[in-house]
Amino acid sequence: MRTTDEIKQEIFSLIREYRQIEDASKKPFVPGDRIPYCSRVYDAEEQINLVDSALEFWLTAGRFCQEFEHGLGEFLGVKHVAAVNSGSSANLLAFMTLTSPLLKERAIQRGDEVICVAAAFPTSVTPILQFGAVPVFVDVKLGTYNIDVSLLEEALSEKTKCVFLAHTLGNPFNLKAVKDFCDKHNLWLVEDNCDALGAAYDMGNGYQKTGAIGDLGTSSFYPAHHLTTGEGGAVYTNNDLLGRIMLSMRDWGRDCVCPSGVDDSCGHRFDGQYGQLPRGYDHKYVYSHFGYNLKMTDMQAAVGCAQLKKLEGFIQRRNENWETLQAGLAGAGDKLLLPYHEEKAQPSWFGFLLTVRGGIDRERVVRYIEEKGVQTRMLFSGNLLRHPCFDELRKAGTGYRVVGDLPNTDRIVQDTFWVGVYPGMTQEMLEYMVQTILDSIKQ
Repeated sequence: MRTTDEIKQEIFSLIREYRQIEDASKKPFVPGDRIPYCSRVYDAEEQINLVDSALEFWLTAGRFCQEFEHGLGEFLGVKHVAAVNSGSSANLLAFMTLTSPLLKERAIQRGDEVICVAAAFPTSVTPILQFGAVPVFVDVKLGTYNIDVSLLEEALSEKTKCVFLAHTLGNPFNLKAVKDFCDKHNLWLVEDNCDALGAAYDMGNGYQKTGAIGDLGTSSFYPAHHLTTGEGGAVYTNNDLLGRIMLSMRDWGRDCVCPSGVDDSCGHRFDGQYGQLPRGYDHKYVYSHFGYNLKMTDMQAAVGCAQLKKLEGFIQRRNENWETLQAGLAGAGDKLLLPYHEEKAQPSWFGFLLTVRGGIDRERVVRYIEEKGVQTRMLFSGNLLRHPCFDELRKAGTGYRVVGDLPNTDRIVQDTFWVGVYPGMTQEMLEYMVQTILDSIKQ
């Protein structure tokens, strides 16, 4: 009788054969074919890992999750990583970590203020509002589409506790200015790194990975992102206390730090005293926070482990694709505002942002580009304050604060769109995209 390992190796061999056949059947790009803004880039190794996990049938977080967290931590240079079920959950977990009573006077309380931008994905703001804290919206700069750091001091109040910002489409915001501001006023800094995995910033002593510079960083591993686990995300930090809190809140709010399926790793499962519980109450069922269950499954993490090995190559290809678009559109600066980055930033591009100018109608341009097969996207909410989810808050005039009139944010709503740079794009696709965009502004 064959062993299970022999059968498993045969299955893996068949997966590789299947992948070869699938890859060989792909047709070359023909101008007019659909070019998505993103697509999964993978090979047999992701599928083998996924099947390996399925055969093991450990359906929650297990060995693959631990391997993925360790690998991501090494890549970013952080000590603590909590893999979660989505990037939105990562933002929720990061924010709620900062509300823990263990942080004493620095804990975010209801009514405290958090500086952010309205030109953002909604779930970087949602946790603030749902908790009862107050988002304070400031404007962004066109071209980088990141926070205008000159407005930080104006946004500050005696209630400010935190700055929560994303690196827009892989383009790092001015981390030196923001971090200095946070340090000066003893504020938490959360980096939404969901679109910028692998980006870096020179903080004066060499380049450091974004997401690892603030107090907490977040990632998304949705298929559009730099690496994918299907659904998935992560929160990470170098702060030991924040690391302990985020794991507690991710795992139901429990006080115990044993991994899933492990008992009594501390040797004190039945001899502690917690809250008003009887002494010796089982530590696995002691809850120090009002938490959640946000864990990543081992099947998702198995895919992520294979993707991590390709991450550097993915980032390089994204940046090369961005440079190709930048060079191809350089002569259209009178009609298109091309993106740029801070001098000390090393982007890890997620997309290529464009703002029409000179009286050009964005809707007409986007319709033309889409009709020619090139997928486009808006800059997420554009201005979150203009959306129906803010209707009741606008009517009440409470629950948030705005610094100034957000003119650039409103300009984004009217005039900005982006196209993809994902690593599966070919040179033929990129050249077709450039020509299509140039043709669109001539119409």
